[in-house]
Amino acid sequence: MDEDDDILQLPADTLSLLQQFNSEKAQRHQQFESLKDQAENEYQNGTRKLSMDIFGEDWNASQFWYTDDTARRLAYQLLEGVNENSAIAVVSAPSVYVQIRNILSDRATETKPQICLLEYDRRFEVLGKDFVLYDFQHPLSLPAELRGKFDRIICDPPFLSEDCQTKTALTVRYLSRRWAPPDDSSVSLRFITCTGERMEPVISKLYNTIGVKTTTFEPKHSKGLSNEFWCYANFECDDWNWRILDSPV
Repeated sequence: MDEDDDILQLPADTLSLLQQFNSEKAQRHQQFESLKDQAENEYQNGTRKLSMDIFGEDWNASQFWYTDDTARRLAYQLLEGVNENSAIAVVSAPSVYVQIRNILSDRATETKPQICLLEYDRRFEVLGKDFVLYDFQHPLSLPAELRGKFDRIICDPPFLSEDCQTKTALTVRYLSRRWAPPDDSSVSLRFITCTGERMEPVISKLYNTIGVKTTTFEPKHSKGLSNEFWCYANFECDDWNWRILDSPV
């Protein structure tokens, strides 16, 4: 039998889509390598705006980037009322980190908080000194200087499982400056987590102490997401109120 007879022949339209995918992947890789060469000075000096466009999503790693509008709304809420002592931790939500950096780059004269991106994907090391390698499977394997440092935290656990949510909550507790509902104190914790609607009972249990409730805000993803996605927080704001949930029968 001729070897060519063993080769699977793809339909023309499927082959075209595969070629397009490979071409776009190669283009993103080229852009990323170019970015790495110039990022250190430009990003650290605030002379270049950040973009998620070159960071292709890896669905096998449960990577789904927010739309720019969703990421900006979340970023603005984390930046609301910041002062010179504020510190923001972004856990597994790099698109929010990017928008925080972009917003701050337009606020040359305003107070800028410390920011930390905790992320598993090493590609984000290109964003500079804010990056901290993070694996939710080892929730407390973090630098000691991060413990109790942050008064504003957002997390988007990568998987819709109680195990992943619980381990991420351990990380949040480790990072938090204060583990209590928000009040008028300077160390009050402003907390947001975005995850699937089906995780609502788990979220309520894990974060009840700090006053987290389900909100009316529904985060959107740039390439869509089949799961219903909700935002949970321990405060109301212009972008959301508390969601009224159906009582169990």
